[in-house]
Amino acid sequence: MSVATRTDEEHDGAQPGPPSRPRGRIVRRGLSLTGVTVAVIFFCLSQTPSLLPRAWFLQGVVSGITAAMGYGLGVAAGWRLIRGRAVRIGWYLLTIAGPPAIGIFVILGTRWQRDLRRRLGMETLDSAYTFRMLLISFVAFGVLLLAARALRLAVRCLALVLSRFTPEPVAYSAGFVVVALLSVMAMDSLVVGNMFAEADRRASLTNDGTDADVVPPVSGLRSGGPDSLVPWSTLGRQGRDFVGKGPTRRQLTRFAGRPAAEPIRVYTGLASAGSVTSRADLAVREMDRTGAFNRAVVAVFIPTGTGWVDGAVTNSLEYMYAGDTALVSMQYSYLPSWISFLTDRSKVAEAASALIGAVHERWARMPADQRPQLLVFGESLGSLGVERAFGSAQSMADGADGVLLEGPTFANPVHQRLIATRDRGSPVWSPVHSSGPPVRFAARPATLRRRAGPQPGVVYMQNPTDPIVWWSPSLLYRSPAWLHDPRGPDVSPDMHWYPGITFWQTTVDLLFSRQAPAGRGHQYQSGTVDAWAALAPPPGWTVRDTLRLRGLLDR
Repeated sequence: MSVATRTDEEHDGAQPGPPSRPRGRIVRRGLSLTGVTVAVIFFCLSQTPSLLPRAWFLQGVVSGITAAMGYGLGVAAGWRLIRGRAVRIGWYLLTIAGPPAIGIFVILGTRWQRDLRRRLGMETLDSAYTFRMLLISFVAFGVLLLAARALRLAVRCLALVLSRFTPEPVAYSAGFVVVALLSVMAMDSLVVGNMFAEADRRASLTNDGTDADVVPPVSGLRSGGPDSLVPWSTLGRQGRDFVGKGPTRRQLTRFAGRPAAEPIRVYTGLASAGSVTSRADLAVREMDRTGAFNRAVVAVFIPTGTGWVDGAVTNSLEYMYAGDTALVSMQYSYLPSWISFLTDRSKVAEAASALIGAVHERWARMPADQRPQLLVFGESLGSLGVERAFGSAQSMADGADGVLLEGPTFANPVHQRLIATRDRGSPVWSPVHSSGPPVRFAARPATLRRRAGPQPGVVYMQNPTDPIVWWSPSLLYRSPAWLHDPRGPDVSPDMHWYPGITFWQTTVDLLFSRQAPAGRGHQYQSGTVDAWAALAPPPGWTVRDTLRLRGLLDR
């Protein structure tokens, strides 16, 4: 028998060995059909209007991220569901329908942005808006897609290593878990951690500084001035702004047409005392030193996270009362409100309870016929603190002569209860309560001039386009009442709710809510005059005075 014959016979009689495991490509170059399809749908929906208009760069980033989210959902939903000839047909249909759909929605999106800007009184779009927006969208989508593919590559590489020791499904599951955990840890430590640390560092540096146009007061009627119990260096930047700015006595006299008093302003910063209670007690002692309780009005201001109080709110009250006022506020944090809101809302509640409680206790000890009017103000996070301090709308109306809250958040418990119990038929952006505590809502300040019934004890100002008022986690899965008809003024009739998309768009609106024009977004400014006039008008105050003061503040 030849060697060749023996070899063939041995081959024929040999037992077959274990089949070799086919190895797939590490990198799959093709895009997912379902992923691209959902990405196109999400991109088109991202062009639909939200509460506030966007610049080309912001809209491009939003559209790119939205398309990337759609691609991820499409890949997850369509994994191995469409195969073979169906894939080729699907790509053919997508190639025909996709570009026209994108083009139509880009044109509509540009038109919607122009309409939003017109509604809000903003400048029109520049001619290069569409091209720039599309370019940024594709870049943002491409960067996110590359990042996602890099993570998938890491999973596949790790799975190929583990598959030598474990079954392939177990290897891929383990690879996915390991890469996911490492990604989350890296995101938390490198991105989120550093972001909060950098925000804290910047906020700390900002708090230690002083604006160029602010100098220590020369009046003993202001904290940080001569004989003050609160050193200038302890006030923080926002506190120094609070006591170092405002209308002069000469300006107040010119507006009032009669001699004005010099306003009192009291502020305690984080460094002014060691605890919240100590800072509140120090503020009351400073009020006694300046004679604050002898003024016509004592107003307590609960600031935002940084300690900032809107100058339009304080100035309007001083103009209305020709300086016969005493304004007091207290810092509880130097961080931006969004960080304080996310990390520790208890600080604002504790600070508001301490300051309002200390001032109210001192005020209540006075004979009833000698007390000044007690007013309370809170904006955004500060409004949450005011609500937590009082607990209910009736307590606010009973505990002060007037409470003004601007731009309340979704976490405000009293605001949410009032919205839920509004009279049937009244819209959520302008709820009506025909019975119960004397509360008024103003989607437009001018509506407060046409007051029917008794004087309100509490006024909520909530712009229909303020995302801080209307944002809520429930936007993820439920259409909000503020998008139901009738809609609030300036809300686009072309805005509709889409699961996930509306939540994401309104979240972006939050970040830029203070860049809107006056009376839109989270900008209330001179509209506060109407609110003060409704809550606590000075003797003889008229609508003409309101309009005159609003014009002055707007200039």
